[in-house]
Amino acid sequence: MAGIAFRSLSGLPEVLPGDDLATLIVAAIEREQPEQPLADRQIVVIAQKAVSKAEGALVKLAEVTPGERALQFAAEAEQAGAERKDPRAIQVVLDQSTEIVRAQRGVLICRTRHGLVCANAGVDASNAEDPETLIVLPADPDASARGIRARLRELTGATVGVLITDSFGRAWRHGQCDTAIGCAGIAPLDDWRGRRDAFGRELSATLLAVADAIAAASDLARSKDSREPVVIFDGLERLLSAEDGPGAAALIRPAQEDLFR
Repeated sequence: MAGIAFRSLSGLPEVLPGDDLATLIVAAIEREQPEQPLADRQIVVIAQKAVSKAEGALVKLAEVTPGERALQFAAEAEQAGAERKDPRAIQVVLDQSTEIVRAQRGVLICRTRHGLVCANAGVDASNAEDPETLIVLPADPDASARGIRARLRELTGATVGVLITDSFGRAWRHGQCDTAIGCAGIAPLDDWRGRRDAFGRELSATLLAVADAIAAASDLARSKDSREPVVIFDGLERLLSAEDGPGAAALIRPAQEDLFR
C-alpha cells in the first residue's frame, strides 16, 4: 500500500458568515504552496466550526429565552455539583436535538436532527469570537460537503473529496476524536464483508469506518488552538469517487440497530 501524507493548511483568515469557504481554501493553498495547487484525488478535511461560521450557524444567547425544561436541566446540574450551566445555552441544545439520550452531571447526550448522538447536540462556544454566541452544527453537513466540493472544482478544475469533521467523545473511553459528520466524493465505509482474511476465513462483520479514520487522523495535523481548520490528504485515492456518494449519513446506525438504547 502506498504511503499517506497529510498537512494542515495555514493562512486562513477568521471565517465569517457569508464567506465563500472554498475560495478561502484555494487562496490559502496558493499563498502557502503556489507550486502545488489543489489537485485531483486529494481529500480536503474541514473542521465543522469553519463550515458553521461560513453558513451563519450561530446563535446569540441574548436572543434565546429558556423554557421550563432548560431551566430544570440547569437546576439539576447545579444540584449535582456540576459547573453552572446557562439555561439559555441548554435551550439551544434542546432546540438542536430530537432526543435526550442521557442527562447526567450537567452533560446532555443528545440525538441531533441529523441523527448524530453526541454531547450537547454539537453546540459549542469554543472558537467563537463572542462569548455570548454559540456555534451549532450545519443544517445538513453532507450538503455542505457537496457544495464545497462543487465550488472547489469550479475554482480549480480539481475533483477532490471533502470531509467535514467534529470532535466527539466515545463511550467507555476517555478523550475525544474527530469524526466525520459530512462528506462528498468519499466512500465513508469500506465493506470487507464476504472477503477473505489472510488465512482464508470469510469476513462477516468487517465494515471499516474510513471517513472517521481520516477525520481522526486530521486532528493530528493541527492543534485545537492552531486556527488551522483545514487539512489536505494525499494517498487515499482508492477511497474517492467521481460521484458525491452517500455522505456521512451512511455512518449513522439506525435507532432500531442501537444495542445500547
